[in-house]
Amino acid sequence: MSTTIKGPALFLAQFAGDEAPFNSWDAITKWAADCGYIGVQIPSWDGRIFDLEKAASSQDYCEEVKGIAEGNGVNVTELSTHLQGQLVAVHPAYDEAFDGFAAPEVRGNPKARQEWASNQVKLALQASKNMGLTAHASFSGALAWPYIYPWPQRPAGLIETAFAELAKRWKPLLDEAENCGVDVCYEIHPGEDLHDGITFEMFLEQTGNHPRCNILYDPSHFALQCLDYLDFIDIYKDRIRMFHVKDAEFNPTGRQGVYSGYQSWTDRAGRFRSLGDGQIDFTGIFAKMAANNFDGWAVVEWECCLKHPEDGAREGAAFVRDHIIRVTEKAFDDFAGAGTDEAANRRMLGIE
Repeated sequence: MSTTIKGPALFLAQFAGDEAPFNSWDAITKWAADCGYIGVQIPSWDGRIFDLEKAASSQDYCEEVKGIAEGNGVNVTELSTHLQGQLVAVHPAYDEAFDGFAAPEVRGNPKARQEWASNQVKLALQASKNMGLTAHASFSGALAWPYIYPWPQRPAGLIETAFAELAKRWKPLLDEAENCGVDVCYEIHPGEDLHDGITFEMFLEQTGNHPRCNILYDPSHFALQCLDYLDFIDIYKDRIRMFHVKDAEFNPTGRQGVYSGYQSWTDRAGRFRSLGDGQIDFTGIFAKMAANNFDGWAVVEWECCLKHPEDGAREGAAFVRDHIIRVTEKAFDDFAGAGTDEAANRRMLGIE
């Protein structure tokens, strides 16, 4: 039987803050429900709304977190380790830029930072299990990203070595995910070594086609790469286990294109927009998801260089609700059905 996507849900990473109602779990889930959401995705690194270590070790705490959310009218959809996953693999060129994602005690020490990040992902997988969740969002990190454009010419074997090492770092975490019954869903994203379908396939092969190696589908990152984001759904439907609903637009000029000339987000040819303000064909996406029986959550990730986040959040809930296709349980032409009769079928086909 076909399934209907769950939602709308909201990724809270862009909203958690130091001011009410964004500074506590109770208040932010009430606010999300008031915006029209029925689910929330938790950024596991944000101690203002979630205690990751406690969630990994305490079933009671997990029940408390879920109970507060459900009392306010929302479900917990997934946990995210985007920031920690990024630190599983960092090229030295980005050491200082990414150090701020890590705990203070491991900053300036890449080896300790990597070990900390891997442990954080493990904790999040254990916490996901404790909370009864079956999918987890993360980034892959990147070792090869500085070499994305082949100039100067890349030495033979450079990319293969990078992906072998990336898989070596993630394989124990994917095995832990298997133990926890949780899919690791990598957001396919520029800046990560897994930034399109080809690179996901390269990584998947290096992991031995690990069953827990899956995809968080976010079409905004594909539109800005000029990748066919509708075809992507059909190609990778068996690995797409999570969905970020985020809009974008790409308006190249005679002065800039995909790389956008180091401009700010407002001045880039490719930029993220609030839902409905960009160019993404969400009618087509939700139809593909319904046809392919995606049974996960439609999670709004608000990122926009123009609109106020609270306006984007409220509009996003309504946008997703209006785009979710309630899958039919019967065929539109059932009224004209004549029933099933094998003998009649054989006569119609001229079969003796």
